[in-house]
Amino acid sequence: MSPTWRGEPPEDTPLGPGGWALALLRGLVLTGVLLVGVCITLPLRLLEIVGFGGRRRVTPYVTQYACRAAMGVLGIRVESRGPQMSGAGSYVANHASWLDIFVLNAHRNLCFVSKSEVAGWPGIGPLAKLTGTLFIARDPRAALEQRKLFERRLLQRDRLLFFPEGTSTDGQRVLPFKSTLFSAFYADALRHEMQLQAVTVVYEAPPGADPRFYGWWGDMTFGGHLLKMLGTWRQGRVRLVYHPPVRVDDHPNRKSLAAQLERQVRSAHPCGQVVI
Repeated sequence: MSPTWRGEPPEDTPLGPGGWALALLRGLVLTGVLLVGVCITLPLRLLEIVGFGGRRRVTPYVTQYACRAAMGVLGIRVESRGPQMSGAGSYVANHASWLDIFVLNAHRNLCFVSKSEVAGWPGIGPLAKLTGTLFIARDPRAALEQRKLFERRLLQRDRLLFFPEGTSTDGQRVLPFKSTLFSAFYADALRHEMQLQAVTVVYEAPPGADPRFYGWWGDMTFGGHLLKMLGTWRQGRVRLVYHPPVRVDDHPNRKSLAAQLERQVRSAHPCGQVVI
């Protein structure tokens, strides 16, 4: 995976008394939504382990509804268009923020692929584990082991979503896709039936706000960014564009596959050209 993308951070605007009150109210409601989701997911996950050999047949629906509720609490409108993928497959998307997790989960049943460091984050790590996140180490020496783990989850028919850019940005650009993880789809047991669907995620800032308002990158803290989201009364929106699924065996290698999906993502992004 790539190192963290670096860019000029936005200027911080302190919250006023009304913003703090709104942040507190939304924070309490959001915490309640997530706790309810956890309480429902835990027993259902045990049933999946016992009855389905660990395959996630039910719990992704709980995650989906919890994420929809979370976006409602934040007041961020999410719009989506494009075809629904059927059959075995996974998703790829451009990456701008931790909000991507909630936005994308709210519209499809899926499991994320994330850097291994996230597993140790307070609060976020346990939630990610519970919802089936696959953690990938950046160490090249673990590449073979990581690929086997990736293949195992695909063979279980988990709908994985990963960010081929390898890092989040300010949401105003699409970075070149890294093709490393795409090699897992070329395993003999997968390549002839797997497909990938590209998703373009476009954030539109609240009126008058910095266009990078929803971006989260570099050394920006999670707590500070979350507080800004909670304390902003008039929010913007997110547009999700689902592109036609691409069959793996229509491409001779991982680089060709990655390039095609990158082109699809760029085609619906306001900054479609390569900007680094």
